[in-house]
Amino acid sequence: MKPKMGKHVMRQRVMRHLAAGLLSLLFGLPLYWAVVASLGPVGAPPATTVAWWPRAAQWGNYVEIFRVVPLARYLVNSLIVVGVAVPVTLVTAVLAGFAMAQLPDPARRGVFIFNVVVLLVPGMAVWMFRYQVLQWLGLFDSLWSLIVPAFAASNPLFVLLFYWTFWRVPAEIYEAARLDGASALRVLWDIARPTAYPTFAGVAILTFVFYWSDFVSPVLYVYRPKIYTLAVGLQILKQLDATNWPLLMAAAVFMTVPVIGLFIVLQRFFLHDLALGKLLERN
Repeated sequence: MKPKMGKHVMRQRVMRHLAAGLLSLLFGLPLYWAVVASLGPVGAPPATTVAWWPRAAQWGNYVEIFRVVPLARYLVNSLIVVGVAVPVTLVTAVLAGFAMAQLPDPARRGVFIFNVVVLLVPGMAVWMFRYQVLQWLGLFDSLWSLIVPAFAASNPLFVLLFYWTFWRVPAEIYEAARLDGASALRVLWDIARPTAYPTFAGVAILTFVFYWSDFVSPVLYVYRPKIYTLAVGLQILKQLDATNWPLLMAAAVFMTVPVIGLFIVLQRFFLHDLALGKLLERN
């Protein structure tokens, strides 16, 4: 009986891995075709047929995009923005989500509804208000004008994600820690934090993508070309030669690879949400 069960489990595991491989291949094909298109001759039109690999791969296209547009400077600016905005967003969202989870029921419900309402407000509705705030703070036309939203957790969704994570921890565990004399920060660090690794990974990826691919904010709040970001640089490259598909695809691949790399590095944290179970076993 046991060998049959073992074969059945093995068959299910093989089928799951096969299905996962096919899905990965399906979602990876667009990126692969983008890489293939980026290696075509400069100035060549898009291929009319499926080209699995160019006859003469032009790897120099990835060097050429830095010569046509000062992408190196834009890359540094984008790295500065995400390097500051991602950690600040994580800290702010964690503190706000934990504080929200500790509120009594009526107040917590009110704050939750407020966050949902703010989440429903379209981004374009606050462009003018943000413009005026940045001018008042003296941060207009600087990289800080792109980073400022991080001090408000960047997006109400990130606060709600941490709130949901911390709210799942039984209130009795928090109360026991307080009775033992633990401060609020100690409770957050020793009890709440270990349960939030998947949320940390998810919010870090979403925040990185949010600031890395942000095109509207640099256009609205930055005037000096030397502090443009990569998203603006890609648009400048398109305006210089909108039909030069190999260079455009090379720049697009260059912008996409860091996001994929970050996902590969962090995906192991949010594929297995076992932290809460381990915490409850210890208590």
